[in-house]
Amino acid sequence: MDPITKLTDGYKVFRGGDFEARRDTYEDLVDQGQKPKVALIACSDSRVDPATVLQADPGDLFIVRNVANLVPPHEIEGNYHGTSAALEFAVQHLNVEHVIVLGHAHCGGIRSMFQEIEAGTEGNFFIQPWMSLVKSAYLRVEGTMPDAPEEVKAKACEQAAVLVSLENLMTFPFIRELVGARKLRLHGWHIDIRSCELQIYDPVGQVFQPVD
Repeated sequence: MDPITKLTDGYKVFRGGDFEARRDTYEDLVDQGQKPKVALIACSDSRVDPATVLQADPGDLFIVRNVANLVPPHEIEGNYHGTSAALEFAVQHLNVEHVIVLGHAHCGGIRSMFQEIEAGTEGNFFIQPWMSLVKSAYLRVEGTMPDAPEEVKAKACEQAAVLVSLENLMTFPFIRELVGARKLRLHGWHIDIRSCELQIYDPVGQVFQPVD
């Protein structure tokens, strides 16, 4: 089937099925506005849809998606800050109570750091500079497990990158203030879509723990 036809057919099924069954919910979300409790930073990867994986209802999640689910540090130079603008809206306007950084296994963005790719070449103008945000995670993994198989190092890097993004979240003054006042909580998660294993970072034990 043509991929666009598949999508428009899917819309028709949704319109006549789930939408009609939950029309009141959708109308309330429009009339009363969205009031999600959770903002979630996820990867653009087509295999990992947070709403599907977490079985979230409409209005539950304010989702920000980008390559490798990265959070840049707070800075006001330049003109275009899509992820930062979304965080500002979620935290300061929607008053979410939780921010989750959801990393995932087999992430292409993370894997690109293990390849010899020259930034600025065709097809690599934007990805490599973006991934430099978590270069520290890559260096940490290479420094602590240089002889490990690439699959092991990639997973460790995916999880380390989540921690870098959590650190970067705390560079935003409005986030730091709310976390300090215990009005906002930050979470680091990692999911392997092949095994459907979700792990949550335990800051006390400093380890990702599987969800039973």
